[in-house]
Amino acid sequence: MIDTVEPIKTERLLLRPFTDGDEDDMFAFESLPEVARYLYNEPRTREGNATELAVRMRQTGLGKEGDTVVLAIELAGTVIGYTLLSWLSEQHEQGEFGYVLHPDHHGRGYASEASVEMLRLGFEQLGLHRIVGRCDARNAGSPRLMERLGMRQEAHFVEAEIFKGEWGEELHYAMLAREWQNSPWAS
Repeated sequence: MIDTVEPIKTERLLLRPFTDGDEDDMFAFESLPEVARYLYNEPRTREGNATELAVRMRQTGLGKEGDTVVLAIELAGTVIGYTLLSWLSEQHEQGEFGYVLHPDHHGRGYASEASVEMLRLGFEQLGLHRIVGRCDARNAGSPRLMERLGMRQEAHFVEAEIFKGEWGEELHYAMLAREWQNSPWAS
C-alpha cells in the first residue's frame, strides 16, 4: 500500500494530493483547448472541473490493482499540472504513469521532475517490474520527455482509434525496473 498523504518534495516542486483550494488553479489549465487536445476529455467547464477535482481528491493511494494516484504539481504555491501513476497489474507488476502541465510552464523541466518521482514511486515503493507511458503521436514533447527519462519506444499504433473525430495514433514507451536501477535517478 502506498499512501501519498505526505507531499513529495523535489528540487523545485511539491507533488501532493489535490485539495478543494486547487479548483481555480486546475481550471486555469484544464479549460485550455491546447491542454485537452491530446487528452480524451474536452476543455473542462467550471462544473466539469469541479467534478474532476472531486475525483482526484480521492486518488491518493495505491492499495490494489486498478488504483491510480493523482498528484497536483505545485510550483511556488500554484498548481501548474498533475502527474499520475496507475497500478495496471499486480500479477505482472505493471504500472502506467502520465502528466499534464499548463502550457505556460512547458520547456522548463517540470514535467520531467514530476515524472521521475512517479517512476520512483512505482519502482522503488510499489516494486513494479515495468512502467509504461502513452501519448498521442502528434504530441512532440511527450516522446522527447519519455526518451530523456530513459524509456524506450515499444510501439507506434497507426490509426488505432477514432480520437476526437479523426483517426488517432498512439506511441507507447516503457521502462523496466532494471533500467530504472541503472538510471541517474534511482535511489
